Amino acid sequence: MTAAPEIIIRDAKESERKKIAQVMLEAYQQYAFDLPQPRWEEYRDSIRNSVYGNGPYARLVAVLDGEIVGSAQLFLSSEAAYGKPELGIESPIIRLLAVSPAYRGRGIATLLIREAAHRAVLLDASALHLHTSDMMASAIQLYERLGFKRAYETDIRNGETLVKGYRLDLHSTSLLDRVV
Repeated sequence: MTAAPEIIIRDAKESERKKIAQVMLEAYQQYAFDLPQPRWEEYRDSIRNSVYGNGPYARLVAVLDGEIVGSAQLFLSSEAAYGKPELGIESPIIRLLAVSPAYRGRGIATLLIREAAHRAVLLDASALHLHTSDMMASAIQLYERLGFKRAYETDIRNGETLVKGYRLDLHSTSLLDRVV
């Protein structure tokens, strides 16, 4: 019996940005039908720009059999992540968690979140944040299963869309055992 290939989570290389953009856009393409076309085009451009920008503290990738199949970005504050210092988040934020649709259901998103949480702990952070919207229902289920709680005070409005804030308490031993 052959062992299943191992999923490796590591820092992205500069030379991998094009592939990361491809995976992110492939993963987020499903929302093109949920948003008005101008909003989707703006969102798509934002995703692409984030891949080529220099804002993230870390760019994480999930690699399976030498191929990038997932990614996530880790920012150190709401100012770095969204250009919104008024949100007052001064701890790590996960943005643009993406798994190629062909590789979903294998725990890749969980591994990326665990690595982000591990890095947040190494930074001596007390919490890990993220934002999402109702159209990303399966992602919300994952976040809540991993122990993220709503952080209403960090909600953002993007046009008509409520972008909900979530927070993972990194000092909670039971949550930390599950995530890190």
